[in-house]
Amino acid sequence: MKVGLVYDPIYLKHDTGRHVESAVRLVESARLLDEVDLTQKLIALPAKPAKDAELLLVHSPQHISRIKDTAERGGGWLDPDTVMSPASYEVALYAAGGVIEAVEAVVNGELNSAFALVRPPGHHATYHRAMGFCLFNNIAIGAKYALNTLKLDRILIADFDVHHGNGTQETFYADPQVLYFSTHQYPFYPGTGAVEESGVGEGEGATVNVPLPAWCGDEQYLTVFEEILAPLAQRFRPQLVLVSAGYDPHWADQISLMQLSVAGFAQITTILARLAGELCSGRIVFTLEGGYNTEALANSIKATLEVLLGRTEIDDPLGKSAYGGRAPDIKALLGEVKRVHHLG
Repeated sequence: MKVGLVYDPIYLKHDTGRHVESAVRLVESARLLDEVDLTQKLIALPAKPAKDAELLLVHSPQHISRIKDTAERGGGWLDPDTVMSPASYEVALYAAGGVIEAVEAVVNGELNSAFALVRPPGHHATYHRAMGFCLFNNIAIGAKYALNTLKLDRILIADFDVHHGNGTQETFYADPQVLYFSTHQYPFYPGTGAVEESGVGEGEGATVNVPLPAWCGDEQYLTVFEEILAPLAQRFRPQLVLVSAGYDPHWADQISLMQLSVAGFAQITTILARLAGELCSGRIVFTLEGGYNTEALANSIKATLEVLLGRTEIDDPLGKSAYGGRAPDIKALLGEVKRVHHLG
């Protein structure tokens, strides 16, 4: 299996200080991949900056100018969650551009799959606004590039970050060419992602939200992916699968109340890779979103890459959560999602 990795030290120059979304996330993840000799089994993909025309596929000129101008003024806070440094504009170009490079290599058949180990993350960034640690919407830009430049017709975006990808949803809310699927803790930041948010116009039904209650773990997530995503993907028949890989649903992550394990992320990856194999010649690209416990993040990324390389035995050094409460019953939620999206 030819698995690509986008990573560049430039991603460390987005200096957020003591912010939870900091460069140490990538430093520790890259260190672990090197330590276990996984990096050498991957094909390095160069990160290139996204062009203005590529950013404009998703963002307004005013938004792009604001990010550039803020960086030129030395950085600063865009909102209570999102901060920039002088290098952040350039880094954000390389984050979006890195995803484009991964998408192009996979669609053109140079690679079977790829992982874009980039920052800042992207799925909260909207047409006109940076928010939730995100400056440009990397995965949306990659999807638009695949549609407009690589001439694909159907793309599945699966988002398992603990937060709803409101920016990605907004980008494709009326677009029947993109099936956007999200699992997320609800209610939680940014407040979007209810079951009823299912698209408008020609895009009606192409947005699929599974707003999970807190304390869901491996069993609940895997049920959702098998009972909701799998039949939807088989019905949609994507030509490419893109994944907003947010590892903040891990039980050790300080930013959420979800209870996924490293092994659970490996199983989710297995399902996604299986669907890609069945439906689009295995073409799948992951891009990093959240994940703020650096040990859980690094090991989850490692597990994801190992699955993409074809390994079946995955090490989970953190193990299962010690949470002693009862896992939530999500049967009614699944029934509602199936009703809205006409699943038998």
